[in-house]
Amino acid sequence: MAQDLEQLRTHWRAWLETNCPDEMRDGPASEADICWGGANWQFASEAQEVWLRRCASVGITVPTWPKEYGGAGLTRDEEKILHQEMKRINARTPLQSFGIWMLGPALLAFGSDAQKQEILPPIARGEIRWCQGYSEPGAGSDLAGVQTRADDCGDHWVVNGQKIWTSYADKADWIFALVRTDRDAPKHKGISFVLIDMHSTGVSTRPIQLISGASPFCETFFDNVQVPKTQVVGQINRGWDVAKYLLTHEREMISAGGALMGGGRALGAVLADSETGNSDPILRADAMRAEIDGLAFGLTLERYKDQVEAGGSVGDASAMLKYAGTELNKRRQELIMGAEGSAALEWEAGLPGSWLRSKANSIEGGTSEVMLGIIAKRILGLPG
Repeated sequence: MAQDLEQLRTHWRAWLETNCPDEMRDGPASEADICWGGANWQFASEAQEVWLRRCASVGITVPTWPKEYGGAGLTRDEEKILHQEMKRINARTPLQSFGIWMLGPALLAFGSDAQKQEILPPIARGEIRWCQGYSEPGAGSDLAGVQTRADDCGDHWVVNGQKIWTSYADKADWIFALVRTDRDAPKHKGISFVLIDMHSTGVSTRPIQLISGASPFCETFFDNVQVPKTQVVGQINRGWDVAKYLLTHEREMISAGGALMGGGRALGAVLADSETGNSDPILRADAMRAEIDGLAFGLTLERYKDQVEAGGSVGDASAMLKYAGTELNKRRQELIMGAEGSAALEWEAGLPGSWLRSKANSIEGGTSEVMLGIIAKRILGLPG
């Protein structure tokens, strides 16, 4: 087994040396350089497009997905080898998307064969950009309280309602959404998980301006939107099962921001380049503690991924990972601001925006209060 893995390492090392453009070897990209894909995506450079196409051709935009759906069919151990080799040359992630992080895993678990064959390969190739339609003005932390409704009209549904905090809805091609298909059922029992073309008649979006200056979030409106029943994932009125499964992947994705091993500049390197940070012993000690906590968190995240690979489930532990990861990321941003001193206040440098954006980590994907409630009740067994 070890010999096979070393042979695989040799293979990926040679492949990466041949196929990764020099421009894509500059480490974790800034937000502006991330490749999200989609029908209307404008590549930042020829190298970005070449890198995506080459990775998609061998399935490593989604390394562990089955080959028939556009993946490389790698095991977790094999995926680790690939990521180690990509990190060795500082290669950028070729493609990021909600389709990869959230919808894909949900479809692999709950989708029909036809849905998997139709939807997953375009996600792997970066051809379709997805957004998530979960939160509503009256249903955020209480997600099961969604009121966007879908009325049965024979071979299709007619959807009316509003979603909010829909990240990149104005740039997405499709949306996966929770809709109420039985208003008389208990709130967790009358929900369905549907896929809606954002170009359908009656769908509109409106960006929400944030304090950080960026505007990734939108309001999304549905006005008599026709949705074929073939676009329901899982069973009608059992969408909560799909939603819960997808949420574990969303929380894992958000929590990964706190795993300093996985991306972002090491705090030690930030302090070394900063006159204030390098000379302040208290700041240096705080940074060391944050780095150690980040490494421990990264290893814990890897342990849960191995558990899933072995047939287990992250389940409620995703709440623990989400809470710990987001708190770590906020600590990291605070330390960077402290290390940079007054220079950190220069808006053009981008640090204030990143610091403000980190505040949203403990709101999106379920607030920290909700995560602590799940940990207390479902993991620690404390009374509600």
